[in-house]
Amino acid sequence: QVQPVESGGGLVQAGGSLKLSCAASGNIFSVVVMGWYRQAPGKQRELVAQIGNGGSTIYADSVKGRFTISRDNAKNTVALQMDNLKPEDTAVYYCQIVNSRLNSYWGQGTQVTVSS
Repeated sequence: QVQPVESGGGLVQAGGSLKLSCAASGNIFSVVVMGWYRQAPGKQRELVAQIGNGGSTIYADSVKGRFTISRDNAKNTVALQMDNLKPEDTAVYYCQIVNSRLNSYWGQGTQVTVSS
């Protein structure tokens, strides 16, 4: 069973930085896409950033220029560097891994809280 595990969440003041990491273990087969989503209270889960095998990236407009996604293909890990954090970035952040069979695996989530 594949299980991504997130780490690195916490409480930070506005303007600060946090780095989230996600490591996946198990028989992943062949990872195609790795990404981060977030869900704030009362809101739907939304894509934050995504990175493909070749390094192509997608970012939500709200985080462009502030967040950077990166991955280590050999280790099946993905990281999200979050700079200049804003209170509206407060949410539970989830790691997603998609393999070439289009199986999608989710982490348990990590809380990020940005105080004003």
